[in-house]
Amino acid sequence: MAAEEGVVIACHTNEEFDAQMAKAAGKLVIIDFTASWCGPCRFIAPVFAEYAKKFPGAVFLKVDVDELKEVAEKYAVEAMPTFLYIKDGKEVDKVVGARKEELQSNIVKHIETGSASA
Repeated sequence: MAAEEGVVIACHTNEEFDAQMAKAAGKLVIIDFTASWCGPCRFIAPVFAEYAKKFPGAVFLKVDVDELKEVAEKYAVEAMPTFLYIKDGKEVDKVVGARKEELQSNIVKHIETGSASA
């Protein structure tokens, strides 16, 4: 799915989210839990989109917590924005708040650990 590399994929249904997670098997997935009324979410959105271009080896998903309450509850998201890092179906990291340096350093850390061959 090279066409979806370098972009943020917005998930609007549970099925869409599940399908994207299944497609991303073996890759680092970063999920941006956001809300339309959240000021810091709007601030960080273009940064998240820039990171999607910068790190095409990872999958960048966006979930509106008001649209997909079940997904937000599944991952125990309580504040926006929350960025979850998922690898092989497991949460490997989390950033709460619009903290772009930490967001990027975690992407670098988890992409590098994923691509290192034993």
